[in-house]
Amino acid sequence: MSGIVISGTGVYNPPHVITNEELVESFNAYVDRYNSDNNTAIASGKLEPLEYSSCEFIEKASGIKQRYVVIKEGILDIDRMMPVVPRRPDEQLSLTAEMAIEAGLEALQRAGRKPEDIDLVIYGASTSERPWPAVGVEIQKELGCVGYAYDMTVACSTGTFAISAAYDAIVSGTATCALVVNPEYTSPQINYRDRDSHFIFGDVATACVVEKEEAARGKNLFRITSRKLQTHFSNNIRTNSSYLTKVEPAVTFERFFEQDQFFIQQGRKVFKELLPLICKLVRAQMAELDVGIDQIRRMWLHQANINMNMFVARDLLGRPPEFMDAPVILSEYANTASAGSIIAFHKYHDDFIPGEMGILCSFGAGYSIGSLFLQKV
Repeated sequence: MSGIVISGTGVYNPPHVITNEELVESFNAYVDRYNSDNNTAIASGKLEPLEYSSCEFIEKASGIKQRYVVIKEGILDIDRMMPVVPRRPDEQLSLTAEMAIEAGLEALQRAGRKPEDIDLVIYGASTSERPWPAVGVEIQKELGCVGYAYDMTVACSTGTFAISAAYDAIVSGTATCALVVNPEYTSPQINYRDRDSHFIFGDVATACVVEKEEAARGKNLFRITSRKLQTHFSNNIRTNSSYLTKVEPAVTFERFFEQDQFFIQQGRKVFKELLPLICKLVRAQMAELDVGIDQIRRMWLHQANINMNMFVARDLLGRPPEFMDAPVILSEYANTASAGSIIAFHKYHDDFIPGEMGILCSFGAGYSIGSLFLQKV
């Protein structure tokens, strides 16, 4: 049986690391200064004092111990608490294109492909550094790919949604070999002044080559045997940051530091509402394929936080998961939005033998869920 396969993957790790210890030290120094500067208002009850963060709190809440960042300068500076990102001239390669190309070249090498073999580039990420021209088209040009390219986002599900879009393009004949890239430059979207979210995200880029099985040259192929995509609207994971922000009535510089301009999450509601939807969708997918959970060797899940991952794995397996049942890469990478499940797949699939199956599943804002069943060829 022939089909559409993932024939190569790649991961780009940014050059800098921020540990929980560094992040907590910076945040707590900011808390001390804030509480001191606002002592009178806090004493009168007009303001609530900020609370310290701690490594213990972060690791228990998320499973995160560190994160990679593209630019470290400015993040730990309590006078700034955001990365210092110089604007690049229009003639220079975009920052996220640069990230994506690093991951893309590794994916091409693993797939035994050259850039000129690619006739579709999909740039899929939770954010984009600009609305136009599409960064995917810039990547296409820089690599020397042919065909066409575009950008897309479905928040943290964009990785699986983009692979599915590549699948459809190949089946329809509008493409023959696709490069899907997920450059997640998340650190500028973090409010490092917020105790509940300052630790969540990390920067990374991932890539996959998707093509027809009979044409594939790679030695480690995974056939996409089933796809199921689903969305449900919710405001429980949201950002209001957009080009409209700067044209709001009476906009001030401080408006750009309000929490809704960053990542907002109602974590308990997300946990209660989204996780059952994920498990229901995957079970329906297994039923359609007449596949039991005992036939699934591994789940490469979206790396949101340790508690969400363990809930989904435990619910589907009917038992506490072992590490290799559903590998977690949060301690090293943190939440990397759409790239997380791809990182887990990239790192933990080489031990499969032909015929074995796994589930690549991402989920997040939208709500959105993308589940792909993969079988080693």
